Amino acid sequence: MDKDISLKLRTISTKPGVYCFINSVGTVIYIGKAKNLKKRVSSYFTKKHDSAKLRVLVTKIADIRTTVVDTEWEALLLENSLIKQYQPRYNSMLKDDKSYPWISVTREQFPRVFSTRHPNAEQTAIYGPFASVRYMNTLLDTIHEIFLLRTCRRLPKDRRPCIQYQIKRCTAPCAGYISVEEYNKNVDKAVEVIEGNSREVIKQMQDEMMEFARQLEFEKAQFIKEKMEILETFRGKSVVVNPKITKVDVFTIVEDDDSAYINFLRITEGAIVQIYTLEINNKLDKTSEELLWMGMIEIHKRFKALNKDILVPFLPKMENHEFTFFVPQRGDKKKLLDLSTKNATVFMLEKFKRKELLNPERHQQRVLQSLQKELSMKKLPRHIECFDNSNFQGDDAVSAMVCFINGKPQKKEYRHFNIKSVVGPNDYASMEEVVYRRYKRLLEEQKELPDLIIIDGGKGQLHVAYQALQKLKIEKEVTLIGIAERLEDIYKIGDPLPLYLDKKSEAQKLIQKIRDEAHRFGLAHHRKKKIKTSLSSILTDIEGISTISAQKLLQHFKSVKRISEAKEDEIAEVIGKSKARKVYTFFKKVE
Repeated sequence: MDKDISLKLRTISTKPGVYCFINSVGTVIYIGKAKNLKKRVSSYFTKKHDSAKLRVLVTKIADIRTTVVDTEWEALLLENSLIKQYQPRYNSMLKDDKSYPWISVTREQFPRVFSTRHPNAEQTAIYGPFASVRYMNTLLDTIHEIFLLRTCRRLPKDRRPCIQYQIKRCTAPCAGYISVEEYNKNVDKAVEVIEGNSREVIKQMQDEMMEFARQLEFEKAQFIKEKMEILETFRGKSVVVNPKITKVDVFTIVEDDDSAYINFLRITEGAIVQIYTLEINNKLDKTSEELLWMGMIEIHKRFKALNKDILVPFLPKMENHEFTFFVPQRGDKKKLLDLSTKNATVFMLEKFKRKELLNPERHQQRVLQSLQKELSMKKLPRHIECFDNSNFQGDDAVSAMVCFINGKPQKKEYRHFNIKSVVGPNDYASMEEVVYRRYKRLLEEQKELPDLIIIDGGKGQLHVAYQALQKLKIEKEVTLIGIAERLEDIYKIGDPLPLYLDKKSEAQKLIQKIRDEAHRFGLAHHRKKKIKTSLSSILTDIEGISTISAQKLLQHFKSVKRISEAKEDEIAEVIGKSKARKVYTFFKKVE
């Protein structure tokens, strides 16, 4: 460690704040926040880091600058602001992958309400963004149908109304058919609907309708009633949960190895009025809570304000008096939390699919690298083989081996094994036999050995497979693991306890996929053999008909039924006249 860095670490404050790492040419390369600056900054130089990016970052630190604040919340806000200003190379980068549409309301005498992907908050009032263009367009159509707002870009004066007025889609402010006050009341109601407060607007419209009815202006009352019905229909279609749940925001987070995905839902009167997913790349040493806070602050800036009540998957440790956090365990609010998690997961999976389509090899490489790391292998497991045994009460024992190259099945390399040296139900001896036979042949033919061998079974099957490799003196050249069926535990030779692999990780899923394929392939072969054996047994029950003769008949006629229906001379062509006479006579007696 550099002497200047060591000296600075001794003098750093223990208060909350923000720290900046600077390289040798004076460029800010990383910005972070901490509840305890001294403890957090020192950890970069004292801990052993798993992340290669983090190790490289530490080697490039030439100077450290810190800024002390009063609370961790203030540190988080300052960190977000400085990241936007300096764009450090090693910081998490925020992405949303899209330019979402907004609804703008112009600041004119007769405002216009329209959609845009380039909002200008200085010239117009903006609402959004809307993740669903379809929902936004439906909302705009409903607003224009109810409140008859103008759609023209420029408002000409002293002219006859256009076609929009004739078809009752505009109140014609250009011709002076509506006052500024009345028009702006309609705009205010439209904004309330955009913000999701349609219940308040319906209540206002009910009061207006009743007032017109009292004044015996029934045509105007009917007009408002029709508009109110349109709004109620739109509101009914929008409600997805309990309408009593209002002014609530929902945040959830899902993560993969490289990125985090923050989903945001805004609920007003039981309806989802806004939905948004943010991607955060380059996580480095950030915890799930820190990443969730980063996403919340960014969305807070984009959406201008968050509701006071927020549903989250876990309670944050950071103190904050601006928001109230809840972790629902059941009911409608739990459904909203699950829906948000589902949206974040779908966003992540769609990103994976896009990457796979653009570069499938890159995805497979990442999965294999993950498997290599989890199993502590010296080289990448490009060539994987898996063994599985099948038998029925000890009879018709068979084994199957499947081969995967670069994470993909190579069906030309699949092999079936009929057990030769084992009598009765002995799964261990069967496994030892087929593993020995397989790799003895590969060595004799001087073919490449696999990088990884998977045994479908627990410690017992794994041990006998290892003994087979020892006999061939190749136990150190390949990695051998076993996967137990019930708990999906992974075992390695020499480890008394199973390896811990995340059950949802790509490495675990690849192992399970290969094991399942071996099981499928072995089971298919076992069924064929069992059927063939059962059919042969009917024919071998005939006096004078051997197993070989029975198999010849089955190969020729394909089924016992066809043999029973065949003429004597047709059977004789396959197994001779004397045997044919016996077979023909047997089936005639059965009839």
